[in-house]
Amino acid sequence: MSEQPSELNVTITDSAQEYLRDLLAKQDCEGIAIRMFVSNPGTPNAETCIAYCRPGEEKEGDVAMELDGLKAYFEGRSIPYLDEARVDYSSDKMGGQLTIRAPNSRMPKVTDDSPIEDRINYVLYSDVNPGLASHGGQVSLVEVTEDMYAVLKFGGGCQGCGMVDMTLKEGVEKTLKEKIPELAGVKDITDHTDKSQAYY
Repeated sequence: MSEQPSELNVTITDSAQEYLRDLLAKQDCEGIAIRMFVSNPGTPNAETCIAYCRPGEEKEGDVAMELDGLKAYFEGRSIPYLDEARVDYSSDKMGGQLTIRAPNSRMPKVTDDSPIEDRINYVLYSDVNPGLASHGGQVSLVEVTEDMYAVLKFGGGCQGCGMVDMTLKEGVEKTLKEKIPELAGVKDITDHTDKSQAYY
């Protein structure tokens, strides 16, 4: 666990801190904190999330920030994508709303040192999906296995498509292995028996 580094550029407004403190107080758990992270960072599907973080639930690589009566953890991998993020709370007649704006959450920030999942997502969204989009399809990463296979899921016009094996081997796998040499290959877990949206 590391304390707040200079590159952590996240604003949690006073009103948001007050709201979050009240939420945490209702959890009846001493030492409970919040944890902020971006799921699917650097992709069009990126979502910025705030979750409860009970003592011991923080992860290795998380960065801690001490606020007034509030402790926040930030997922280490998400920090580049949380740059300039702002958490605010505004009250209204319906009770109020917590808003999270993370303008860089969808911006690809990939280097050779980035986690392999981020590098795969970058290649899928910048090189592979634009080609599949012409058929109304897309592919997304589910996980990377211990033996370095990328487990992928096709959707849209690719699901159930008779050409998907060729697309997978000649297109997707070839492109990924060119860009990410340590990748052993790809596996497809899509249910291709559903041909309702298939292109071919």
